[in-house]
Amino acid sequence: MTTIDPAAILAELRALSHETEWVEFKAARTDFDFRDLCKYCSGLANEANLHGRPWAWLVFGIENRTHAIVGTAYRQQGGKLDQLKHEVAQQLTGGHTVAAIHVLTLPEGRVILFQIPAAPTGQPIAYHGHWYARDGESLVPLSLSELDRIRAQTIAEDWTAGICAQATIADIDPAALAEARKTFTAKHAGRPLAAECQGWDGVTFLDKAKLTVGGAITRTALLLLGRPEAAHHLTPAVTQITWKLEGEQRAYEHFAPPFLLTVNALYQRIRNLKQRVMTADRLVPIEVDTYDRWVVLEALHNAIAHQDYPRGARIVVAEYPDRLVFESVGSFFEGAVEDYWLRERTPARYRNPFLTQAMIHLNMIDTMGYGIRRMFSEQRRRGFPLPDYDFSDPMRVRLTIYGQVIDPNYTALLMQHQDLPLSTVLLLDRVQKRLPIDADGMRLLRREKLVEGRQKQMVVAAHIAAATGTEASYIRNRSLDDQHFKALIVEYLRKFGDASRAKLDEFLLPKLPDLLTSEQKRHRVRNLLHRMSKTDGIIRNTGSRTKPRWLLVVAKGAKTSQAKAPPAKAARTARKSLKKP
Repeated sequence: MTTIDPAAILAELRALSHETEWVEFKAARTDFDFRDLCKYCSGLANEANLHGRPWAWLVFGIENRTHAIVGTAYRQQGGKLDQLKHEVAQQLTGGHTVAAIHVLTLPEGRVILFQIPAAPTGQPIAYHGHWYARDGESLVPLSLSELDRIRAQTIAEDWTAGICAQATIADIDPAALAEARKTFTAKHAGRPLAAECQGWDGVTFLDKAKLTVGGAITRTALLLLGRPEAAHHLTPAVTQITWKLEGEQRAYEHFAPPFLLTVNALYQRIRNLKQRVMTADRLVPIEVDTYDRWVVLEALHNAIAHQDYPRGARIVVAEYPDRLVFESVGSFFEGAVEDYWLRERTPARYRNPFLTQAMIHLNMIDTMGYGIRRMFSEQRRRGFPLPDYDFSDPMRVRLTIYGQVIDPNYTALLMQHQDLPLSTVLLLDRVQKRLPIDADGMRLLRREKLVEGRQKQMVVAAHIAAATGTEASYIRNRSLDDQHFKALIVEYLRKFGDASRAKLDEFLLPKLPDLLTSEQKRHRVRNLLHRMSKTDGIIRNTGSRTKPRWLLVVAKGAKTSQAKAPPAKAARTARKSLKKP
């Protein structure tokens, strides 16, 4: 970093007639909210990028209107200011943080200058999933046009089109080159290019397949066809795909270029067992793979095509017992996911145009946006949960592919009704995943008589379960009336005298709907006990709050045989009998 004179910078900033989008003054006499500081760091970094400035400045101890020095005591004690860089880096995308903190002790008071680097080329900076900007002196959300301006900066500088001056044809893997010829021929089958391809030498083929430029080796050529040992030409980019196994067993493996070959090697590491799916129209279950090969490779190829390589991160494929999670760096570049699988959108631009074009010629992806739609359609055809996209981090994309049935009723319904509109399937998928649905969606599902139950506990309707032979699953998943579970608790206490919360959990939790999580089941039992004791007055806690002991309340005039709990001795005998194997 260039050495600067903080006092000179302060004088220059105070001389401004008013704040600019890349300068913010705050009095902060005693303290300043950390969340607001992170928002300003996001907004100032983005504005510095848009205004072509290397830095933005956030200044504490200066009055906003007059630019008078008022002094600040912000983080004055015990080195707390030194920790700020790390704390901010934990909150902003890409680890963006304050470059330097300059403290000036002046006769008028203490002043702090936070030197904030401009957002990197093509990478807007967000705090907790939101991009910020400045409008005059106000902190506001970054507008869509400004967001597009920053993102578009990478189009003019397509990293994947860059020439690796030191690389030669010797850095291309022979096996990958041979495979590339096969896929190129398959892509152009029936056209003159397919026949001509066989007579081209290696250099000519690479040019024709848009992997090189005039015989010069590009970064794209090394990513897709390069030898593993040639990856140093791509430094500082991290050219790795990491597979990791999560769960009771743990394992991992890194896969380097040539990606044209190693994606298949990674696919072989994924456990793809056969699963049995029962449908109403068959006497025996059908067998399906846990994961469809095409869906997995499409997800991998998309991650390669849209990875933001200059950010120096690897692609990660995490395998869990019931799902695969693909994580790549870089925001979803064009439009929204729904545009592609519901509205058949065709993207107008790409993060890595050169790489994308080469992958098209090698039959790895298409440019019409059909890949996302087909991934959803394949999962729907197999009766599996639809893929999920997670954009909670605006600079990363996480795609989840499910390899296990969540609700057998949902699966049976899709197998039986392949003609359901995709929009309806999406709503049913949200029902089985216990995700919120808007009012219009709920009305549609109820109008079509596809679901029943309360909003937070909706399930596939009973008549669907009967038609698809999944009645047992319907009973396990539907929400029974609270009176049913209250009666079970009363019966338990009549027989055994009293019960701890652990005993009641052991008794009730297996009887609650399968679609509820463990925490939701415990919460429902807690609510039942609260209503039975506080509202109904039919049970009471004779223990403590942390170690409750529940008893039936005996109403005046009630017959002992019906309501009275057994005597203490009988209750102790009953508890001992429960402990016996």
